Amino acid sequence: MKGKTLLLLDGSSIAYRAFFALPSLRTRTGLPTGAVYGFTSMLFKVLEERRPTAIVAAFDKSKTTFRHALAETYKAHRPATPDELRQQFNLIKEVLTALNVPVVEKEGFEADDLIGTLVDRAEKEGWQCLIVTGDLDALQLVSPLTTVVLMRKGISEIAVFNEAEVKRRFGVTPRQLPDFKALAGDASDNIPGLPGIGPKTASRLLQSHQSLEKLLESKESLPAKLRETLERHKEEAVLAKKLALIRRDVPLEEEIIRPWPGPNILATLEVFSRLEFRTLAKRFLELFPEARLLSASGLTPSAVRVKVERPEELERLGEELGRQEFAALAYPPVLRRKATSSFLALCLGGEKVFLLEGPEVLKSFFRLLEEKGGLVSTYDAKSCLHALEPYGFKPEMIGFDVLLAAYLVNPAANNELGAIAFEHAGFMLSPGAELPEKAQAIYQLTPILKSKIKLQEQEYLYYSVELPLAAVLADMEKVGVKVSEERLRSLSKELGEQLAQLSEEIYKLAGERFNLNSPRQLGYILFEKLGLKPVKKTKTGYSTDASVLEKLAEHEIVAKVLVYRQLAKLKSTYTDALPELIDPATGRLHTTFLQAGTATGRLASAEPNLQNIPVRDSLGRRIRQAFVAEGPDYVLLSADYSQIELRVLAHLSEDPGLCEAFVKGEDIHARTAAEIFGVSPQEVTPEMRAKAKVVNFGIVYGMSDYGLSQELKIEPGEAHEYIERYFRRYPRVKQFIERVIAQAREKGYVTTILNRRRYIPEILSSNRNQRQLGERLAINTTIQGSAADLIKKAMVDIHRQLKGQGFKCRMILQVHDELLFEVPKEELEKVAPIIKSTMEQALPFKVPIKANLKVGPNWQDMEEYEVE
Repeated sequence: MKGKTLLLLDGSSIAYRAFFALPSLRTRTGLPTGAVYGFTSMLFKVLEERRPTAIVAAFDKSKTTFRHALAETYKAHRPATPDELRQQFNLIKEVLTALNVPVVEKEGFEADDLIGTLVDRAEKEGWQCLIVTGDLDALQLVSPLTTVVLMRKGISEIAVFNEAEVKRRFGVTPRQLPDFKALAGDASDNIPGLPGIGPKTASRLLQSHQSLEKLLESKESLPAKLRETLERHKEEAVLAKKLALIRRDVPLEEEIIRPWPGPNILATLEVFSRLEFRTLAKRFLELFPEARLLSASGLTPSAVRVKVERPEELERLGEELGRQEFAALAYPPVLRRKATSSFLALCLGGEKVFLLEGPEVLKSFFRLLEEKGGLVSTYDAKSCLHALEPYGFKPEMIGFDVLLAAYLVNPAANNELGAIAFEHAGFMLSPGAELPEKAQAIYQLTPILKSKIKLQEQEYLYYSVELPLAAVLADMEKVGVKVSEERLRSLSKELGEQLAQLSEEIYKLAGERFNLNSPRQLGYILFEKLGLKPVKKTKTGYSTDASVLEKLAEHEIVAKVLVYRQLAKLKSTYTDALPELIDPATGRLHTTFLQAGTATGRLASAEPNLQNIPVRDSLGRRIRQAFVAEGPDYVLLSADYSQIELRVLAHLSEDPGLCEAFVKGEDIHARTAAEIFGVSPQEVTPEMRAKAKVVNFGIVYGMSDYGLSQELKIEPGEAHEYIERYFRRYPRVKQFIERVIAQAREKGYVTTILNRRRYIPEILSSNRNQRQLGERLAINTTIQGSAADLIKKAMVDIHRQLKGQGFKCRMILQVHDELLFEVPKEELEKVAPIIKSTMEQALPFKVPIKANLKVGPNWQDMEEYEVE
């Protein structure tokens, strides 16, 4: 029947190509999925372009086929299938099953033979066939009814072969390709071909003799040398053709070719959710629009939307609240800590979604919620507080936050609400989902994520640290930090003058003016005009990144370029940008803390990012001077954990030497220096101590011999010896590191003091560099993440105490291991001991935790503050 198209997938071949195109793709548990992703992506691409009537996927059943019985050398040179690929074949078949695509495989035959048989059957019934493969062998199946789509490079580059294209490429017809391979050989299948006969000769012979058999019959008419070759190698040629010829008579069940019913939508989304294929899931829903309703069926699209526009209409909602454990609340996006409208959606389960609109309705609702002692579950509690606090919403009303819960369950995942719904509940939210849909999604996700938090033993971390921290951060964002616009603008002007002077000096050394901010022009000046030796090249020319320029810094022009870049970055990032971000209503900077933004659990900040203001150079310190107290009656108080990561290491490793050093209050860097340099503590020089400090923190960050050698500018052998001496002195540290790496390999993740979890798929990679990266991440996350647990718990406790005792002191910034407070001078003596003791006792440790306090009028000009 005209118009029927059969899509035939060479499953084994496509999977192999996809695997090498996307070799490192893994789930958070370390399950390799690159081949599955690439295979499915290729299938979707074909489905987008051609809508087949039927689909069949063929796979090799086993490595040994009838061809191996004919010739032991057949494909003998091919390497074994990589373990990471072998693991994925069943996953690919799971995807195909979910898509309702029949899978065919048969012992003793290759996928090619199954495809050849199906093509033969289909053509006899008038089907058009489309074969997708990465194997040239399939080209012999090309005919007026059959086309081959050949994957050439990975999964992105393809070539389409019809009869004319085969003839153009090989000089023979598709049916002659087995004869062609018998004569010219095929290295990929370990078919040697006949001596002295290459592709051109083979093509010419087949054009005049049609087939190998006819060529052998008329060999007497051939030149002597060619005749001799054919006589001597006749058996090899005949065997080679048998090996190259795709079978078309494999006994297969009759009903394999049948109209494709389309995918099983829920099953497909479930598989994609398990394999963490969110992008493919989106593509799937675009490819099959009818899937949208089914995929979101759990959201009850037909739910009754009950509008509440007057406070007196809340009575029926109050009855519902009394019967429910929680209500799911969704609200419009928040812009710069302010709600964009007085509107929210509330889901209490069942068939109803309440739509509350208007300031008075919201105020009445939150009074009702407080009276009933009700709790809400929401997405992004911090933003929720910013948006709804003006209407009476309070932190104690927040019972659950699906954003923070999803972040703890898998910190590396996309934490948009739609992504959370897909990963944890297997349904998709449309990109433009309305508030009622979002409220329903939050309602469904809440028990699922509660269960996962409990299963991963993260209830303390969630309910005692992360959830209450959202309210702490909301307060900090609302308060903001005072900055001196005058100081910043003055420094910006000064930097501008320095940059102008530096530019002229660089132009003079270069002998011409050029765009200093153009890597291409700078590369030309340095490496072509001035003849400096290039360190590395990129696709677009010479690399001029920082690592390259630092290696060439002995040249005056390069040294000046490095200074220019540093000053330009400070100017653009801070002195120019920060004044523009000052809120005119408050006169303060209001950063946004990203509570779910890092894999280690540390906080980050944005708009502006205040985490990376430099502290070691004079200009960075001058930028800090612009962060000031509110006025003459206030001071800034900095509370900074001392060597917290090393103390965490001592606690986790329980190394006696390391613990003893902290218990005795020794200088840990001097002690390490004495050990690795073999001198008494009195003989340790400042240079030795500085090197020991790098070693101490290098261990924390999982630094290799090479990494340490680069940092200290010494030979790798010497760096190796330093590390070995360190481990001889602190043997339990080495045992701890080995234990962490072993856990990461066994479980696929590491945990912190409070059971924060990070999945490290890199540690299971077959790539050595990726494995080593995974080992470094495992060590660093365990230590740095535990330090994050500590400071977050301290922030929650300090905030509770300051508020509970009615102090005006406010926590305004958190930067790594430091907390910054704005304190009325008359409160300083009272709040400083509270802050210090709370930081030092936030969590139980086996070694003393120390917080150093400093006080001053700005963030830079501070003096140590001793608590009596």
